[in-house]
Amino acid sequence: MTTPGSPSSSAPSSPAAASLSLEHRFVAGEPTAPVVLALHGTGGSPEDLMELARYLQPGAGVLAPAGPVSERGAARWFRRLAEGVFDVDDVIARAHQLAEFVVAARQAYALGNRRIIALGFSNGANIATATVLLRPDVLREAVLFAAMMPVPDPPDHDLSASRVFLANGTRDPMAPLDSVVRLERALLTRSVQVQVFRHDGGHQIPLDAAAAAREWVGTPGE
Repeated sequence: MTTPGSPSSSAPSSPAAASLSLEHRFVAGEPTAPVVLALHGTGGSPEDLMELARYLQPGAGVLAPAGPVSERGAARWFRRLAEGVFDVDDVIARAHQLAEFVVAARQAYALGNRRIIALGFSNGANIATATVLLRPDVLREAVLFAAMMPVPDPPDHDLSASRVFLANGTRDPMAPLDSVVRLERALLTRSVQVQVFRHDGGHQIPLDAAAAAREWVGTPGE
């Protein structure tokens, strides 16, 4: 096991870190660089988005937790009742769980005021979205690939300090465009700075979408 200050840590070693609620991997990165909160899709692991996180922000730290919910052995961030039908109460509870994990990680790994940017794919993008909507005190920036609306009636927070990169495929059967449009409207209604990227593919992260996200991350908003 390595210490939180080392290049890579698969488990916490300090008393503060011991209270972290999610299994995770942490890579410290450069001390003044942002930290990417990497959130995998259904059936994934903390390793899945490591390479993409480093591509989006070279030198960044990476905090990559594992989804705490098991669906027939596949790791997820929250329960669902059917394909595309979410257990909304669980979405809300798990978003708060993720937010508290980030708060604990900031203390445990001495992150100070380092910028934290969520990077999520599919189910990971959905839990990131819910956390942006519900916990702006913790998470204000997110790169979302293949996200959809995770909560039907989020609180009417003023999210003018938040910003989101939203990439979706026009032929994605798992994240239908009507739900994506509802998500866009919910973000814009709450004054989130939203950059929308549409591609012709399905449930995936195309190279051009990743390149656009990298540019967005490198030019933070006001």
